[in-house]
Amino acid sequence: MNAEAANPATPGSVTSGHATPAGSRRKARPRIDLRRLGRAALLGPATRDRLPDAIGHVVDAHRAHHPDADLEPLRRAYLLAESSHRGQMRKSGEPYITHPLAVTLILAELGAETTTLTASLLHDTVEDTDVTLDQVREQFGEEVRYLVDGVTKLEKVDYGAAAEPETFRKMLVATGSDVRVMSIKLADRLHNMRTLGVMRPEKQERIAKVTRDVLIPLAERLGVQALKTELEDLVFAILHPGEYERTRELVVRNAARADDPLAEVAEDVRKVLREADIAAEVLIRPRHLVSVHRVSRKRGRLRGVDFGRLLVLVNEDADCYGVLGELHTCMTPVVSEFKDFIAVPKFNLYQSLHTAVAREDRQVVEVLIRTHQMHKVAEAGVVALGNPYAAPSEEQPASDGERADPTRPGWLSRLLDWQRAAPDPDTFWSTLREDLAQDREITVFRPDGGTLGLPEGATCVDAAYAQYGEDAHACIGARVNGRLATLSTVLKDGDTVQLLMGQDPASEPSREWLEHAHTPAARIAIQRWLATHPAQDAAPATEPAADARPTVGDPAAPQAPQVPDTVPGRPAAAQVLVDRPGAAVRLARCCTPVPPDEVTGFAVRGGAVTVHRVECAAVARMTGSGRAEVGVRWGEGAECRVTLVAESFVRPHLLADLTEAMALEGAEIVSATVEPPTRQQVRHTYTVQLPDAAGLPALMRAMRNVAGVYDVSRAQPQPQPPGA
Repeated sequence: MNAEAANPATPGSVTSGHATPAGSRRKARPRIDLRRLGRAALLGPATRDRLPDAIGHVVDAHRAHHPDADLEPLRRAYLLAESSHRGQMRKSGEPYITHPLAVTLILAELGAETTTLTASLLHDTVEDTDVTLDQVREQFGEEVRYLVDGVTKLEKVDYGAAAEPETFRKMLVATGSDVRVMSIKLADRLHNMRTLGVMRPEKQERIAKVTRDVLIPLAERLGVQALKTELEDLVFAILHPGEYERTRELVVRNAARADDPLAEVAEDVRKVLREADIAAEVLIRPRHLVSVHRVSRKRGRLRGVDFGRLLVLVNEDADCYGVLGELHTCMTPVVSEFKDFIAVPKFNLYQSLHTAVAREDRQVVEVLIRTHQMHKVAEAGVVALGNPYAAPSEEQPASDGERADPTRPGWLSRLLDWQRAAPDPDTFWSTLREDLAQDREITVFRPDGGTLGLPEGATCVDAAYAQYGEDAHACIGARVNGRLATLSTVLKDGDTVQLLMGQDPASEPSREWLEHAHTPAARIAIQRWLATHPAQDAAPATEPAADARPTVGDPAAPQAPQVPDTVPGRPAAAQVLVDRPGAAVRLARCCTPVPPDEVTGFAVRGGAVTVHRVECAAVARMTGSGRAEVGVRWGEGAECRVTLVAESFVRPHLLADLTEAMALEGAEIVSATVEPPTRQQVRHTYTVQLPDAAGLPALMRAMRNVAGVYDVSRAQPQPQPPGA
């Protein structure tokens, strides 16, 4: 989703005249004074029978989302964290307990469940105090111990220049079983960014760049837009202070305006929905600073409506489309701005309808339409899904595959697979940043009904390594939606991919595959193989076994023998009826016509008539020179001769398999040529004699069904010298 969609609504945003369900609205809470909160924590331990005052804000935020939650674990976790961190101070001079409290408050505001908040309060105790994981397990259970251990494993160690890559490699491993670990890490980084001003400028810049390159894309992947947008603004302020100040001044000046065009459009939308009897809440969603900056660079001078968007919240999915219909009927829609992320959700769980309407002064107002639940997920992503191990409630239905799986999202599974294979931290770091830059995902289907999640732009090479790992070295081709395709074929969302695997254990990848590999898993696997087989790097992609017949396309293998294209005693043409009695008939070699091709004839020297396909280039040339056509037509079914071109991947025994398939269809090979291979592909040209032209479609199908053959076609008409 666009980052600005997750910003809090402006205070006092108005609603339509219809009531919304209880609990669907979140009360705005002011930013907490963490210094005052930290001092309150040092006043001493609270009595054991009530919640400490210092976590009152956390409790309020938690109860807003989970009114029936058991607060006893939070009370005990706070008491343990406060006593363990007592006496420790942050670099800012604040008591250290303010940090876990702030991180927990961030997660509570997002709607995290009690177990996550408990682990968040304790997330630094094992690393920075005498508390052990065994103690955490004894007091809070295995699940909290696991989350605390996962966050503790992200402890930054001194790897020199590789420190950050190694830290985030650990984060991926720790998160592999539960994304709540990463949620705590993101909230931890957000609070650290809020208090980064006490660091040296060079350290601020380094942390901001890592946050920009890795943490912000990860927040986007997890759908936690509320964290992402604030992180973006904090990074913007550090890395581009001048642009930040100019953008902030633009926002301040716009807020001071007496008139608000967004409020006028909001009232118009409210009126339309009220008259249509659609219960909806209409909010003004101000853009955050980075979004305003992007819009200003794109549009130049900003107008009032450019500083925000309208958000329409409804109760049911069907109401979203009802609102859309009313807006497009009663207002002027900008159709090019419409996007349906409800029917096709984003890979990070985001769902919403996006549209835009134009005012009379031609200002365009963007409108987001979603349900209250969609809005909750849009802001909090996987955090809003709660405990991934808990049974789904009636309000929270079971997930429908990896798109809504908070435990192992498809993209995270892929990162975990290739990060283990990355040969060094630098390779891991560069491939991680490149993968995170891919902001769209597709799903392709396997013939067995399974699915593969791949980034947009992925090819059959990527699908092969996603499905088979390093065994994909033996892949010789693929079928996409039932048709043979090259490994470089770019896949689309919803494609069905069947990967064709060779049987030769000596099969190996080609360096050229790197040009078509877009996923880290594929590229790292290919690079590792090439690095360990330098001598074979320049060799043909497939070597024949010692006892095997020559491999088709191997430059060292003898080409198929050139067979004369005429066989004595055998007719060379199907039966052709000519409007010139007694004339001899000859089928043109340039286009090899066969029934039921549309044909025409031309008289040549000696009184013979040559028969061409009407699309043959020779026909246009001869008619253009004034040559008269002779009427010809096919007679009853008869044998014919035709030239076919087969394109295939290089593999052992292909020539034998192909000629056997042709023989089974009753075709007799008159001539055959095999061109030298290029990029693991080889081109065969066969002139064949068929007893009946009606068998040509079946012959071509049989040739296409041979493993490794991805296309079979009739030879294209070639220009012939005059007088042919």
